[in-house]
Amino acid sequence: MRVLIVEDDEEMAQVVAVGLRRAQMAVDMAFDGTEALERLGSGGEAYDVVVLDRDLPGTHGDEVCAALIAAGCRSRILMLTAAGTADDIVDGLGLGADDYLPKPFDFPVLVARIAALARRAHPAVPPVFRHGDLLVDSARRTAVRAGRPLALTPKEFGVLELLLAAGGRAVSAEELLERVWDEAADPFTSAVKITVSRLRAKLGAPPVIETVARSGYRI
Repeated sequence: MRVLIVEDDEEMAQVVAVGLRRAQMAVDMAFDGTEALERLGSGGEAYDVVVLDRDLPGTHGDEVCAALIAAGCRSRILMLTAAGTADDIVDGLGLGADDYLPKPFDFPVLVARIAALARRAHPAVPPVFRHGDLLVDSARRTAVRAGRPLALTPKEFGVLELLLAAGGRAVSAEELLERVWDEAADPFTSAVKITVSRLRAKLGAPPVIETVARSGYRI
């Protein structure tokens, strides 16, 4: 799951980012509305959820939200803002935001709401994947093969989840890097190859992940 935090308070943004990364999410940040629109482009395909403050410099958060909705942005939008009156919430949802969480907030609630929005962003993806004797529970972040729990790192779990969600389609290393890692990842790194290799070793025999020449990997 990839999340964009749009927050002009850099300290707040960093705290939220650290917490979300601990919850196994890939997180990028933008510190004003104009930068957010540049990162999201026309469709926002790179992000499952945008956590959006309203009172932003550059382009106001309300304008960012309206622009994303008008462009048909596929990302779900969670407004996270100090403007927390009933009228503020009604206004924010009226702009097209999918959810609204006033500050201060309980962090587990934020994580749960982001996870719920991400599921809505990809409604065809089931919360539990089954492939032969492999069982992956996205909500509980657990993976079991032949009754044996797998001790996967967040990146390994993210790669396995994305490959299973692809339903047999080959997923390129570039797509895996974009969806499972964040913008800090070096596009020329061998991180994907190394992670897939370690994942294969943990999954054991018979092999589950196939390498497709010039296309990537698939289940």
